Amino acid sequence: MRQIDATAITEAVKELAMAANYQLGEDVIAALRRGAEEEESPAGREIFRQLLENARIASKERYPLCQDCGLTVVFAELGQEVHIVGGDFTEAIQEGVRQGYAQGYLRKSLCHPLTRQNTGDNTPAVVHTEIVPGDRLKLTVVPKGGGSENMSRVFMLKPAQGWPGIKEAVVTTVREAGPNPCPPVIVGVGIGGTLEQAALLAKKALLRELGRPNPDPQLAGLEAELLQAVNDLGIGPQGLGGRFTALEVHLLIQPCHIASLPVGVNLQCHAARHKETVL
Repeated sequence: MRQIDATAITEAVKELAMAANYQLGEDVIAALRRGAEEEESPAGREIFRQLLENARIASKERYPLCQDCGLTVVFAELGQEVHIVGGDFTEAIQEGVRQGYAQGYLRKSLCHPLTRQNTGDNTPAVVHTEIVPGDRLKLTVVPKGGGSENMSRVFMLKPAQGWPGIKEAVVTTVREAGPNPCPPVIVGVGIGGTLEQAALLAKKALLRELGRPNPDPQLAGLEAELLQAVNDLGIGPQGLGGRFTALEVHLLIQPCHIASLPVGVNLQCHAARHKETVL
């Protein structure tokens, strides 16, 4: 049994929260550069140039990539041979979010859903914990902005609708979102499970590195089909028209009930922010 102190978890989450808000991953930067080279719309190319410049300044000066510093989502893969000592596991994560958003001068965006009173420290974060083999703790911090989250959807399709229905659901979600989620977007699609599991699969799908093919060849082909259909909408960067409405579409699937076909579509804006570490 390996021990991990709760203070180490707090420190890790604090640093990840700040880094995620300041620095785009190299995979996202590469995708934006490709867009700048291949986008046919002059306005679209200029938008890509500005997004890259924004990312450069944010990383160099340690400024937030976007004024919406997001609701913090944390994916924790906790090894079953790990024993957390010195404090509560979930509270250690919440304290890391508090410290990161305070120390990093990041906008606090959480409020009571009815009174709309701000919680003041960007907590509570949404924490998804998975027990896995081993003696390590993997933490992935995802600041999720409101603009893209608001445009996301869950569909409970009839099984007979099959792949055509899934494709229509994805394309309809992006079409109706228009410029609101700040395209070019990344589209996470979760198929199967239950209503809530489809949404979670869609969000987890966003974490896959851009440019890394789906390990399932069949799903890789379906992703390419969806990406083409989405980009054929012509919404383009920031909704001003162009080839790049989405940078990529990522799929995750799992079995579902014979009477159901749940589909989650989680949109991610161009500021695809997430950072991870292993303790």
